[in-house]
Amino acid sequence: MAMIEVSVVPLGTKSPSVSHFVADALRVLKNAHGIKYELTPMGTVIEGDLDVIIDLAKEMHRVTFGPDVKRVVTTIKIDDRSDKLLTMDGKLSSVWQKI
Repeated sequence: MAMIEVSVVPLGTKSPSVSHFVADALRVLKNAHGIKYELTPMGTVIEGDLDVIIDLAKEMHRVTFGPDVKRVVTTIKIDDRSDKLLTMDGKLSSVWQKI
């Protein structure tokens, strides 16, 4: 299992607010089955099979385009391990145990 963090930023919009574009991108995840995700103030973390979640990130990028958006910048960070199961909860728990 892998984890990615995705940040989708539409450029050239009529307003500095982009929350409705973020909502459009999140609907992609809401409609996906068996995918765990968490919205954060600066992006969205998605957990699952790497091929599946990369495809979801591409779709999040694509749905952000529209009549008012001609350019979208998407940043993706990938965390993937081959030695053990990787989960959002596991990563957080590991840090909290050390504090």
